[in-house]
Parts: sequence; C-alpha cells; structure tokens
Amino acid sequence: MKRPEPVQIVKQRRDAMLQNLVAGVPYVQFLGISFERHGDELTAVLPYNERNIGNPMIPALHGGVTAAFLETAAIIELSWAMTWEDMEAGKITEDSPRILLPKTIDFSVDYLRSGLPRDAYARARVNRSGRRYASVHVEGWQDNRTRMFAQATGHFLMPTRDG
Repeated sequence: MKRPEPVQIVKQRRDAMLQNLVAGVPYVQFLGISFERHGDELTAVLPYNERNIGNPMIPALHGGVTAAFLETAAIIELSWAMTWEDMEAGKITEDSPRILLPKTIDFSVDYLRSGLPRDAYARARVNRSGRRYASVHVEGWQDNRTRMFAQATGHFLMPTRDG
C-alpha cells in the first residue's frame, strides 16, 4: 500500500502547477495579478497601482482594468478546475507542456459601483463545463466581499484535451 505524500510536497506541487498555469497569461504579469490558493479554491488579487486608475478625479479603477481582472480570474479558475483532476491523478506535472487555456466567446461585465484606489479581489465559479463549452460567473470586491464593485459572466470555448 502506497503511503500518502507529505503535506508540504502536495502543497509545493499544487503551487508550482498554479504558477505554471498563471505564467501562460502574460497580461497577469502586466496587471500584477496574483492568485491565493486554499485547496482547490482560488482568489485573484489585483494590488492597487496608480496606473490602473481611469478617472483620477474620483479616483476610480479603469473599467477596462476591471473587466480584464475579472476575465483573467475566470480563465484561470476554469483552467485550474480543468487541470485539478489530472494533476491530482499524476497525469500532468509542473514539467508538463504548457496548459492550453480556454478562449473567450463572450464576456459581460456589470459595473456595480466605482472601483476604489485599493486592492481588489475576485472569485470565479464554473457554472457549466463540458468538452467544448464552459460558463463562468465572477464576483469582484474590495473591502467587503458582500459589497461587490463588479461581476461578470463569461462563456468560453474549451481547449481539446488529449487522451
């Protein structure tokens, strides 16, 4: 009977896989987005940066930055959910070739209030994921998770999976 891996090894493997996945999206580095992982749950973090302010008079986050942040959170969550089972089964590792990302079909953002000049957070929930198509809902907040500043729904074309 095979002994379970030590928890530190499991965490390192999962974190390395997430970093490999995130590295496949150059816009993540441009915006400075990071991802906090707790088990299989991800929270996207957009740290405050003055260049992300669209209206300096209010000041408020640029709508395009908000949309890009939410879309990135959706794509990474969808890819992470798709990768999780294969990773846990040992079918893929952080040394595997780059993971193919889903392609956006449409993405609709609801701007609920101005994004303030501070850190923002987002969590995505996969509503449906099939072989060819997926639907994802994303919520973005800043100081209080119950007071979203934006939410979005996206539909994605799934990459073909081998084997």
